[in-house]
Amino acid sequence: MNFTMTKTVGSYIAGAWVDPTGATPHETTDPGRAGATVAGYSLATPEDVQRAIAAARDAASGWAATTAAERMELIHALLEKWPERQQDMAEMATREMGKAYSESFGETTRAVMEMRFWAGEALRLGDRTFSSVRPNTDAYSIRQPIGPVAAITPWNFPILTPIRKIVPALVCGCPVILKPALQSPGCSVIIAEMLDEIGVPPGVFNLLIGTGREVGNALVDSPDIAGITFTGSTDVGLGIATAAAARNARTQLEMGGKNAAVVASTTDVERVASEIATAAFTAAGQRCTAVSRVIVTEEQRAPLEEALVRQAKTFTVGYGLDEGTRMGPLVNTDQFQQVHRYVEQAVVDGANVLVGGRPLDDPQLGEGTYYPATVITGVAPGSAMAVEEIFGPVLAVIPVADFDQAIAVANETRYGLTSAVFTDDMNQAHRFVTEVRSGMVHINHGTTSEGHVPFGGIAQSGQGAYGIGDTSKDFFTNQKIVYQVYGQ
Repeated sequence: MNFTMTKTVGSYIAGAWVDPTGATPHETTDPGRAGATVAGYSLATPEDVQRAIAAARDAASGWAATTAAERMELIHALLEKWPERQQDMAEMATREMGKAYSESFGETTRAVMEMRFWAGEALRLGDRTFSSVRPNTDAYSIRQPIGPVAAITPWNFPILTPIRKIVPALVCGCPVILKPALQSPGCSVIIAEMLDEIGVPPGVFNLLIGTGREVGNALVDSPDIAGITFTGSTDVGLGIATAAAARNARTQLEMGGKNAAVVASTTDVERVASEIATAAFTAAGQRCTAVSRVIVTEEQRAPLEEALVRQAKTFTVGYGLDEGTRMGPLVNTDQFQQVHRYVEQAVVDGANVLVGGRPLDDPQLGEGTYYPATVITGVAPGSAMAVEEIFGPVLAVIPVADFDQAIAVANETRYGLTSAVFTDDMNQAHRFVTEVRSGMVHINHGTTSEGHVPFGGIAQSGQGAYGIGDTSKDFFTNQKIVYQVYGQ
């Protein structure tokens, strides 16, 4: 593993890389190596942003006029190029945001599955026909691309999330401007290099490396950007929604979560604990779908807590590129400090740490932002630990009297992304599916998703068409209804 980005990289606009001379420099740092520099970038200027918007606008009609087969072949070409750069992307993801290499490489393989699905969707974008009440009349609907879109992506899935936005946009006929998070833009650069190599037409794909204030806001406010697809924090997403609503631009927002796993009436506690721990501690808990609270009835509490502690201890913390590492560092010092503040406050509020709960002080780890898998019990409903998104490897156990209270506690946050229930009682499972407020529900397994199945949340976890799966076409296309009289 020795991939290194040896030159300063600028943005990619209208089929060419921008000369970084004179622009503001930006460096990414390795959270597992005390801030060692990973790569250098040149931030997009306001003029770069306007050039990218103009390029996407000018490319829109030509790209919309391409055939489904042409768009499909472009994705197939990317799939053919992909294996050459999988290791590069996985290394870059691990070095810029810290996750274990096995997880980073897993992103690259999951991306292949989703690209294959969307390549096939190019030939399935036809819509509906209707029986008319009039003679000699056809009634049907078609789908047309909405136009240029802005894709704003987070740091925690720097490979998969950009692909989930770029590929559906291209398949649906929309030029796209990608703005990745500044903590981990390297994988987006590699994706741009591949798209350039396979001959994406100028302006159909553009990459802007820059801040939310200068780049993100300009994209959201531009009348030439027909839609904004965003994945990130709820507060930022709500700001985008407000700004986009002022000009009636379309949004697809996947935001935060405070995902619950309810445990009641189950016999296989060890398996349940394994499912929950994997959902809680993968990527050091830095996932919008991470389980961050376990709501458990009193009769199941003690054995479940013992099993969760055993599972937490299996998450070997280490440098992401080291063999045997199961959990890497947190993305940066700010995130690291925020996670520990939540744990300290929970203890002040009366909770009890069962395992973890302290920054790791291991000379072999150096000075990286390492935090152990943490299980904390006796968390009170309504407390900060119970209702706020922490985005770290911390699992809160909330005891409840019965299943009724479990559902009430599960519903007490402002979020509604995903949830899980572990029970042998299918009546309880059905009640949970019906009554819990979340966009996705899992019965007897963790909060995983599949690449062809719609993915999204409700409340302050999401807005607009669900991402992943074929529902994304509801964001990237407009539906047009056609009445046609014949035989006159």
